[in-house]
Amino acid sequence: MNDKVAVDLSGPAQTMLTTLYCKALDADWDRPILGDAFARGAVDRIDYDWRELKVSDRWTPLVTVRTAQYDIWAREFLAANPHATVVHLGCGLDSRVFRLNPGPGVEWYDVDYPAVIALRQKVFPSRPRYHLIATAATDPSWLERIPADRPVLFLAEGISMYLTESDGIDLLQHVVDRFGSGELQIDFYNWLTIRSQKAHRLQRQSGSTLHWAVNSPADVLDQVRGIRLLTAVTFFDAHTLRRASAVFQLARHLVRAVPPLRRALQYHRYAFGTVN
Repeated sequence: MNDKVAVDLSGPAQTMLTTLYCKALDADWDRPILGDAFARGAVDRIDYDWRELKVSDRWTPLVTVRTAQYDIWAREFLAANPHATVVHLGCGLDSRVFRLNPGPGVEWYDVDYPAVIALRQKVFPSRPRYHLIATAATDPSWLERIPADRPVLFLAEGISMYLTESDGIDLLQHVVDRFGSGELQIDFYNWLTIRSQKAHRLQRQSGSTLHWAVNSPADVLDQVRGIRLLTAVTFFDAHTLRRASAVFQLARHLVRAVPPLRRALQYHRYAFGTVN
């Protein structure tokens, strides 16, 4: 009897299958970048021909370097704020809440499209103080369902580029206005990555379109009131890239001479209000 979970996704939600599979492949490495055993378990539970993705494990660092970097930043925030709220927007099938295993003082909300949340409920278990919200990111009313009495970590990985600039800025401003203090941890593509999207097989396969380009933190700081930059790195600057193969280490040196390439994938961390 086949008790695996079937999937039926389209558009941006479909890209989560590729990111999940990359994390599962990384988990099988002798020296993984992320080491996400939960991703491997999720892949085993889903009824899908993963060969259709045509993903080679040599390219998995494009996903795992980013996720590992945000795991580090999220752990730092939670260590300084053990009684906090985490809002993980565009959670997809990421297992961060299980990888980080936050303490009893943390309320965690995973937020994504209804079809994605329904799939998560079949693939992952529940746990105390763990909540799921099924909604589109651009409907700000969902924020009212989350209490605003604690510092909040708003974590949005792999979602900004699918928003328009106005929707993205409005979303970040709603978060800052809703919660008294906390952090925004969010990644961006620059103009080069957005303009070259037709060359990205992942975008072609999913039929999704990329919109919002951010070329530096100034693009965000100039438009979102009340935030301050804590740090910003690119894929090639990230500490977690040091775990990747020699090919990526070589690329790291070569792109220094081509700033648009070096800044193609950006990881930003902002604070607002009074937060530890």
